[in-house]
Amino acid sequence: MAMTITEKILARAAGKDKVRAGDLIDANIDIVMCHDVTTPPAISMLKEKGIDKVFDPEKIVVTPDHFQPAKDIKSAELHKRLDTWAKEKKIKHYYKLGRAGVCHALLPEQGHIRPGEVIVGGDSHTCTYGAFGAFSTGIGSTDLAAAIATGQLWFKVPESIKFVLNGKLGKGVYSKDVILAVIARISTDGAIYKAMEFVGETLADMSMEARMTITNMAIEAGGKNGIIGFDDVTKAYLDEHLTDKKDYTVFESDADAEYESVEEFDCSKIEPMVALPHLPSGGVAIGECQGMEMDQAYIGSCTNGRIEDLRIAANIIKGKEVAIRTLIIPATPVIWKQAKDEGLFDIFYDAGCVISAPTCGACLGGFMGILAAGEKCVSTTNRNFVGRMGSPKSEVYLASPATAAASAVEGKLTDCRKYI
Repeated sequence: MAMTITEKILARAAGKDKVRAGDLIDANIDIVMCHDVTTPPAISMLKEKGIDKVFDPEKIVVTPDHFQPAKDIKSAELHKRLDTWAKEKKIKHYYKLGRAGVCHALLPEQGHIRPGEVIVGGDSHTCTYGAFGAFSTGIGSTDLAAAIATGQLWFKVPESIKFVLNGKLGKGVYSKDVILAVIARISTDGAIYKAMEFVGETLADMSMEARMTITNMAIEAGGKNGIIGFDDVTKAYLDEHLTDKKDYTVFESDADAEYESVEEFDCSKIEPMVALPHLPSGGVAIGECQGMEMDQAYIGSCTNGRIEDLRIAANIIKGKEVAIRTLIIPATPVIWKQAKDEGLFDIFYDAGCVISAPTCGACLGGFMGILAAGEKCVSTTNRNFVGRMGSPKSEVYLASPATAAASAVEGKLTDCRKYI
């Protein structure tokens, strides 16, 4: 029986020769990702049930990121509980303050993601890791507790939608623009509990960082997971970042695999995109919204806080002064140091930007960039729901790092192509 890449990975995890969409399976989990918001409730659930174990302390990766450094007493208590638990359970891969970073940038960077594996995490954007040919999905605290204790979870095998991305991206167009165009077409409920499989020649020219931006936002269309097949770009990244367990299994979709539907895109026609409030599906070409005044620009997050993103922004901002409050948030300490060593911080400092330690804070409206009523922010994050970054009377406009940087310089939504 022909299978998609997602079906093959889930079949392996369930110890089966084959599965099909709609099957209910018990899957073995290869990696469990834990952070400071959803993990403490999971720990409490386990304690209430008298479960005092983890299934494998080497397969659980822990990092505070949403409220790190702690912003108040409540967040400090969350960190304390996470810290105590990780030490008690002898969690091997625990990235504490000073080494902590935005989880979905940290795990691939530190070599915890391998093709063919099943990865879950207590965060909706865990789908990011599908860029490596893995099945990766977000779960809630209850399922997280079960995964931590048993190393297993049940899944309904999702149907797959194939997204064929063809054509060479134009000047000033990036993977963020591509995924905003995809979501604009199918809407925020266009792929509910579906595997979003991305293929096509456009991907060949994308780095792993760019590909992670695409799979990161699969959940914004309702997807169960986003996934991209293995190629030489994947291998090169893994050769650099895997420090142990360098063996992995590569799966590919069969040519005659069944898909719920196929969506084709001529990516050469995509322009720089902006998702207007208050949904990620509100994507329009920059020409339809340019000139709208902004109060803040945010460049960072699990979607666009990697070194490639910071370089793109720095190339536009260099030698200029930003016209609005502009936050630069490297996603991990490694990225932070690399940006500093490359002189990117000098560019941002000279331009009048705020440079922060790695954190998810502003993206979820936690801290480090909260919006007041009436304020507008052009952001490289993944969600622009009502009140997402602060006041319910504020507005968030999603864009690429290039568009956000150009808009920061001019203080209004700006076509980045004029600076490239």
